[in-house]
Amino acid sequence: MEILPPRQPLRHFFATMAVPCPYLGARSEQKLVVELGGDGADDFYGALSRAGFRRSHNLAYRPTCQGCSACVPVRIGVGNFQFTRSFRRILARNADLAVRSLPPKAARDQYRLFTRYQRSRHGLSDMAGMSYGDYRAMLEDTPVDTHLIEARLTDGGLVAGCIADRMSDGFSAVYSFYDDGWARRSLGTFMILWLVERARAEGLPYVYLGYWVGGSPKMDYKRRFPSLEALGRTGWAPMAAGGVERVGDAN
Repeated sequence: MEILPPRQPLRHFFATMAVPCPYLGARSEQKLVVELGGDGADDFYGALSRAGFRRSHNLAYRPTCQGCSACVPVRIGVGNFQFTRSFRRILARNADLAVRSLPPKAARDQYRLFTRYQRSRHGLSDMAGMSYGDYRAMLEDTPVDTHLIEARLTDGGLVAGCIADRMSDGFSAVYSFYDDGWARRSLGTFMILWLVERARAEGLPYVYLGYWVGGSPKMDYKRRFPSLEALGRTGWAPMAAGGVERVGDAN
């Protein structure tokens, strides 16, 4: 008797309505979205990540804006990553922190830190008004292998968190938040460096950072990481100083 492979769920992609772009104020944003639930969600999500998609809750999305391809998917190649003197200083300044990878379960101190971060960095955004239920859904409503990375002081105080998805070829940094009162620690950079070290320890080749957007100050920090790769017309390649041939530039 022939044994057939398990039937894969039928996936439907759809486009969202255009809304104001959060990165380039004069433009609008539109996304291609697909649901991740069902059998094979992890493998499907991994394939989508390699194609430039990101995750929010149980959905994967990719910008598909008319006349604009400014959002460039980027990832760190862990094997070639070099810890610069600046990065080593950041690791040293945060050596006293206790960092743990935990299941995606919401807690009140996480939410308080998340809210302070939003109000400090993104006071006019919709995320600044998120309720505890909204935060809990963002963290826990996931069909894939999601972790919450916590960084705590010796007294137990939470100073940084990072929602990260583990995939077969690396980690995807979904969202980071931290205490702006500890600016000297460079906590946002520290959390990415921790993911790089964790990926290297587990033999995983990449840390996915989402999108770099030329002309957006919010995204400039991603260019500071060495061995950064960008997804262009011909696939993933080292990101040159002058930018990248973006997905869709040939159109």
